Amino acid sequence: MGPSDGAVVLPKRGSMRGLAIANGLATGMADDPYAMTVAAIDECVRNLVCVGVDPARVAILDNFCWPSCVRRENLGSLVLAAEACYDGAKAYRTPFISGKDSLNNQFTTEEGKTIEIPPTLLISGFGIVKDVRRCVTMDAKQAGNVLVMVGETDGALGGAHVWLVLRDDMKLSYEGNQGVPQTDSEVGPRSASAVADLIARGLVKSAHDCSEGGVLVAAAEMAFAGGKGLTINLDEIPSAGDEELNPLVKAFNEATSRYLLEVADDDLREVSKLLGELPFAVIGAVNNSGRLRVSALDLDLGIDELSAAWRGTLDW
Repeated sequence: MGPSDGAVVLPKRGSMRGLAIANGLATGMADDPYAMTVAAIDECVRNLVCVGVDPARVAILDNFCWPSCVRRENLGSLVLAAEACYDGAKAYRTPFISGKDSLNNQFTTEEGKTIEIPPTLLISGFGIVKDVRRCVTMDAKQAGNVLVMVGETDGALGGAHVWLVLRDDMKLSYEGNQGVPQTDSEVGPRSASAVADLIARGLVKSAHDCSEGGVLVAAAEMAFAGGKGLTINLDEIPSAGDEELNPLVKAFNEATSRYLLEVADDDLREVSKLLGELPFAVIGAVNNSGRLRVSALDLDLGIDELSAAWRGTLDW
């Protein structure tokens, strides 16, 4: 009932080694093609890690869909994206093993107006799961477990779905940072390795990456996928820097390199020890209420309502 982070298959009968497949896409950040590309690599790696992949055994490929590069601006953005592919692959140690490009995605109307698609780069990844019996899924599992967020949130709303949808609406009166979130090329890979280690040790009951929609959307997906309730405390979300963030920003910002992990309360001490100096915090708890509650936003919604909203365009 919820969105899986990746697919895991068993290529060889009788073996417990699995092959995972996942993707990363950050088209909302197209105004900054470098940041968009690194964010897509980061998301792809996170999706693979969340289903049990060892990030040291990941390979990726690119799929460029770009407007015509006859225009200098489009060629320049393509060059920036290509440079980001190189830098991102080096940082995450994820070699490109294949790829595809389509560099003329536009058309001209009878009136002579040219309409271009936004620069788009899909990153697909493959990774090895050493033992599929250690795989986890994203659905919340058991009341009493806590929700740990790994990663920091900054004030950048550029590219976030909430900003794209509500920026012209008085419901979102935000005068803060409208730039695009940047990916830390050191913290991102370290976080991926640490989360993968927690999963391999059996300390994670469910895992979900924070990407489209931000933390609150990811939490809602975990709740209705597992048929559980969640209480979220936005005040506990780790912030990058000293900036005091608006609750809406904490809830819907789409900063990269972030994970939501469901952990048994008894394992929290060990999880904290293994995460070490990486930014993380307990931001919520699983319960049997069947509701998502966020006091900072005065939000109290049933999981059936959340599931219906998520599946609305899919249930034909």
